[in-house]
Amino acid sequence: MTYCVAVRLDSGMIFASDSRTNAGVDQIATFSKMRVYEKNEDRLIVVLSSGNLGITQGVINLLDRHKNAEEGETTIWNVDSMYDAAAIVGEALREMQRRDGTFLTQGNVDAGASLIVGGQIKGEATRLFHVYAQGNFIEALGDTPYFQLGESKYGKPILDRVVTPSTPQKEAAKCVLISFDSTMKSNISVGLPIDMLWYPRDSLRVGLQQRIREGDPYFTMLRSRWGGGLRRVFAELPDPDWLE
Repeated sequence: MTYCVAVRLDSGMIFASDSRTNAGVDQIATFSKMRVYEKNEDRLIVVLSSGNLGITQGVINLLDRHKNAEEGETTIWNVDSMYDAAAIVGEALREMQRRDGTFLTQGNVDAGASLIVGGQIKGEATRLFHVYAQGNFIEALGDTPYFQLGESKYGKPILDRVVTPSTPQKEAAKCVLISFDSTMKSNISVGLPIDMLWYPRDSLRVGLQQRIREGDPYFTMLRSRWGGGLRRVFAELPDPDWLE
């Protein structure tokens, strides 16, 4: 399983993804689910992926080929808007589904996959899209500034309670990591390392990229203090008087 989060803030964007893949309890491996397309002073696009690993790796390979595309061909490196970038990712996903989807289904293998596409292209604001398995997509707008992929239910409550577009980036990053900790606590198919990227608005370049591994001092402290804080607040809540 997978867990990925992308948050669009007034100050920039945060992307995070776990790196665990598994086809059973004895077949666990680590693969990065984050791909960065950076063209200095022109665009910064991040793609997060979830679902069938063969399908998502195929999508990324199709996008990577765009670097050597023929002149005049529309690619992720030359589209004029993030909307068009999301459309290109959606079409790559459809192509992989057309090529492999039927065969996977015949073998009783789940061919489902979805992606998050976010970033900024020079001349427009930061934008964030969720590309569904069918290749269509929606954009994060208004008061819900984030998307999740994969095992989303455990980490969603903290994001809903804390993150708004005006949340400072350090608080948002802390909230995203707590969201990961909550997910890993309840689902062993999601695990470290966590790939995390901070993109400052209008910079058109990566601000910070970090891989959080087992034993990371900050993440270890965060999960310990968060768990202890929850238990303390729970103990301080009054018991229901009517349950005597």
